[in-house]
Amino acid sequence: MSITPTATITFSDEQGMMLDTAADFAASNSPIAKARDLIEDDTGYDPVVWRQIVELGWTGIAVPVRFGGSGLGLAEVVTILEPLGQHLLTTPLASTTLAAQAMLAGSEEQQTRVLSSIAEGAIATTALSEPDGAWDLTEITATADEASDGYVLRGVKTFVENLHVADWVLVSVIVGGKPCIAIVGASALESATRRRETVLDETRRSFQLDLAGVSIAKDDVFEPDFDRIRDVANLLLVAEMCGGIEGVLEVVVEYLNTRKAFDRFIGSYQALKHPTVDILMGLERSRSHLFHAASVFETDEREVAVRMGKASASEAFVFAGDRAVQFHGGFGFTYECDAQLFLRRALWCQSQHGDAQYHKKHLAELLF
Repeated sequence: MSITPTATITFSDEQGMMLDTAADFAASNSPIAKARDLIEDDTGYDPVVWRQIVELGWTGIAVPVRFGGSGLGLAEVVTILEPLGQHLLTTPLASTTLAAQAMLAGSEEQQTRVLSSIAEGAIATTALSEPDGAWDLTEITATADEASDGYVLRGVKTFVENLHVADWVLVSVIVGGKPCIAIVGASALESATRRRETVLDETRRSFQLDLAGVSIAKDDVFEPDFDRIRDVANLLLVAEMCGGIEGVLEVVVEYLNTRKAFDRFIGSYQALKHPTVDILMGLERSRSHLFHAASVFETDEREVAVRMGKASASEAFVFAGDRAVQFHGGFGFTYECDAQLFLRRALWCQSQHGDAQYHKKHLAELLF
C-alpha cells in the first residue's frame, strides 16, 4: 500500500527562539579555528562547551518530564543541531539524543535509570553498526548469551561515536533469536577492546568495540523499535547536514566576494554564480524536508518524510562541499582550505544509515 505524503510543516515561536539561541551559541563557541584545533584533541570536543549545553537543558529536550527532561520533541532538537552543524561544533549531543530516543522503548525502571542521568548531563551513544556495513539495523550478528547472573555479550561493533567518553552505550544484540538492545554502563566496558577508527570526518571520534567478555544484568535488555531508531538517526543527520550546507555556502560566498581574477571578483562570473545558486536551492529544499519530517515524525508519514530528507540533504551537502573545493582552485585541494572540512563532514553523514540511492530505493517501494 502506497503512502501519499502531505505538505505539513510547523515551526513554532518557541522553536524559532531555540534556533536563534543555538545559532548565537554555535557562532560564539565554534569559530573555524577552534574546530580545527579540536581535531588534534583526544577528546574531540570542548568539555566547557558541553557543560554549557547541559546547563541550557539541550540534553533533555526530548526526554519526558518525569525523567527530568523538557518533554518536547525532535522538532525542537533539530532546531539545535542545525546551527551546530553550520559551525562544525562537535559535541556528544546527537549520539546522546539518539540513545535517549532508543531508551523510550525500555521499561520504566530502565528509563528512570538512563534517561534521568542523560537529562542531568550523562553522555550516551549507540553501537548499532557492524563490520559488514549493513544499513538494516536488524541485521545483527552480536549476541547476548544467557549466564547464571545475566548475559554475556559477544560480537564486534563499528562506528561507535563518543565511546571514549560515554556513560551509557546501547548495543544492538540478538537475544533468544530476537533483535534487542543491551544497556551497557561505562564500568561494564572495562573488559572490552576499543580501537579508535580512522574516519573521513576528522572532527568525529569513532570507535570499533569488541564486546567479548562484557557482562550485563538480566534487566539490562529490552526490545526496541528499530525502525524508529533508524528514522531518529537519519533525522538528526539531516539537521546536521542542513547546517553544514549553510556553513559551506558561507565559505563559498565569502571567497567569491574576495578572490579576484582578471581584475574582477570571481563571484561576478556566471560559471560560479549558477552552481552557488544550486547550493542555495539544495539548502532550501533540504531544510523543507527536514522540518516537514520533524513535523510529521509521530505520524505514519514519518518514514517517507525522513527518507526524503536524508536523500535530499545527502546529495545537496556533497554537491556543496565538492563545489566549494573546486571554486577554491588549487588551494581547495589542500588541508588548509576550510572547504574540505565540510566535504569530509558531508561524505561521513551521507554514508551513515543509508546514502541517497539506498533511501530512494525504499521510497520507490513506499510511494509506488
